[in-house]
Amino acid sequence: MNAAACLTLAAFYCAVWCKQRQTWAHLLFSCSAVAAAAICAFELVMMNAQTVEQYQTLVRWVHVPAWVLTVSFVAFVQLYLHAGRRWLAWSIYSLRTLVLIFNFIFPVSINFRAITDIRHFSWAGEIVSVPVGIPNPWGLLSQVSLLLLLIFSVDATITVWRRGDRRRALLVGGSMIFGAILAWHVPLVIWGVIQVPFFLGFTYTAIVAAMGYELSSDMATGARLGRELELSDKRLNLAADSADLGLWEWNLGKDEIWVTPKQRAQLGFPVSGRITFEDLISRWHADDRDKVRQVLRNAIEDGKDYDAEFRRVLADGSVRWVASRGRVQVNKQGKPIRLLGISMDITARKQAELEAARQRHDLAHLARVNALGELSSSLAHELTHPITAILSNAQAAQRFLDADEVDLNEVREILNDIVTEDQRAGEVIHRLRRLLRKGEPQKHSDDIDLNEVIRDVLRLTRSDLINQNVTVDTDLAQNLPPVPGDRIQLQQVLLNLVLNACEAMADCESSERQLLIASKSENGTVQVSVTDRGCGIPEEKRKQVFERFFTTKKEGMGLGLSICRTIINAHRGEIWATKNSDRGATFHFSLLIVRSDALSAASSKVLDGSALAATDASAPRVAAPSVLLGPGANGSGAEEPAVSASERLTRKEAVITD
Repeated sequence: MNAAACLTLAAFYCAVWCKQRQTWAHLLFSCSAVAAAAICAFELVMMNAQTVEQYQTLVRWVHVPAWVLTVSFVAFVQLYLHAGRRWLAWSIYSLRTLVLIFNFIFPVSINFRAITDIRHFSWAGEIVSVPVGIPNPWGLLSQVSLLLLLIFSVDATITVWRRGDRRRALLVGGSMIFGAILAWHVPLVIWGVIQVPFFLGFTYTAIVAAMGYELSSDMATGARLGRELELSDKRLNLAADSADLGLWEWNLGKDEIWVTPKQRAQLGFPVSGRITFEDLISRWHADDRDKVRQVLRNAIEDGKDYDAEFRRVLADGSVRWVASRGRVQVNKQGKPIRLLGISMDITARKQAELEAARQRHDLAHLARVNALGELSSSLAHELTHPITAILSNAQAAQRFLDADEVDLNEVREILNDIVTEDQRAGEVIHRLRRLLRKGEPQKHSDDIDLNEVIRDVLRLTRSDLINQNVTVDTDLAQNLPPVPGDRIQLQQVLLNLVLNACEAMADCESSERQLLIASKSENGTVQVSVTDRGCGIPEEKRKQVFERFFTTKKEGMGLGLSICRTIINAHRGEIWATKNSDRGATFHFSLLIVRSDALSAASSKVLDGSALAATDASAPRVAAPSVLLGPGANGSGAEEPAVSASERLTRKEAVITD
């Protein structure tokens, strides 16, 4: 009956191990149960043995299941209870193996030198047989191994008890201690101290029963936890679906990915079945796959968190934006084994970002239109002069052509002047159109010379600066390295700063309206500063000037400096304001250089003649600095002297009035 019970348990847990190969404790238990059943069978036959030869054979071969049982018990304690000293376990393994070897070397067994007779007596109402013979002194090895097993069991039980798992300590550890103590009846029978049959089978069956109970309890607990996990999984899926989140897990060893059921359906995967990494990434947008692969590779190799945004193509063909975040799990050796994470649909956020970018672009365009509106009178004056000159030249040419003798050289000069003034007016209109142009921001960056941007803005604001009696000085570094960016947006930044500086000095005396624009290269950046001598910025408001809708002007919208900061930040630069030591304020912005080694930095050199000192705003021609007019202001490669042009215009007017 004991053997049948042990074999039943062995078959059951062997089937469990076949389904769950990683649970080696089930296999060890099956081996222990089979060995216990075999020992029960051997002892039953020995109790009914009639001859010495039969008993000798049984005593020799019973050591095989005894060796299996002992090794299985010790290994089970180590794997299942995680207890027992390793050196004690290996001592038991070695000594029991040595006992088994010596058992088959000696003529009879390691227990007897010779069995001389079989004694029959009545025990528990049955006639049983026990051996009578000469004990083998080498049998002490078997008794030492039995003592080590007892010590190992006590040590493991104490460890489990101290760990707080007292039920297992009492059931498994206690049964093994009890069995190891009862096993000492074997040497006492061999030495003839007591007259009882061998009953190790009963002892080991009790140990197997205790082990089986614990395993069954674990299986019941596992089944209960499985049901709870299934319920928790349903709740988690419900919460994830409600929050539009997708949960996923990537087993790196098996290349198998688990995702929530809703995500499976959206991606066009069947309800069940294996999903590999290539299967999943095939659902990503073709332009984003390499980026996702690289981010995942970096996360796995470096053990970092995974964070990426990409587009996903759903089963219905629609494209959605997804933000995915994950974390790498490693084993004890630090090797990545799985990647856990979540995915969240951010299509609405992306659309909102695009809409916000469009609105920012429209707002920047509005600010440019507003700034140019403030310059409208000056720009009208800027255009009036070349148009008037063109009209005068055309009328003079008509009078020359009506004359009897036509001076072709004079007519040629007049036509050249008309072309020159037309190009001058066209340049003004071209600059206006570039600033007023409305469209999407550039997708690429040009290499911009900030000195040229400064000159363009000064050309654009030239008349307004003269009308406001503002003197402009420039300190522009020669051979300034280029920066990547959008020329129109950078012109807008500088235009806002120049106009703000002029407004800050509106209440100052004309002689104090001095504006300094400087550029320099340092620490891999190009820095531009606009310095005025106005009323300055209060210390408590200096950090607020770049905030949206904050203004210190009575009629200001509070958008100019905010747009400047947005543009500079988009160019990966910095913008800030400082208070001058004497009076006024300075606004600075810096941008990264395109190639730090492409151009060598040159020392700053002040351009002489950079003063707008005109006081008569109505004068048709003023002595303007070369930095404002530049070589392209009149459409030719070199500037003509203003005196010669004036002389020709005088001659033309004389012809018209003649």
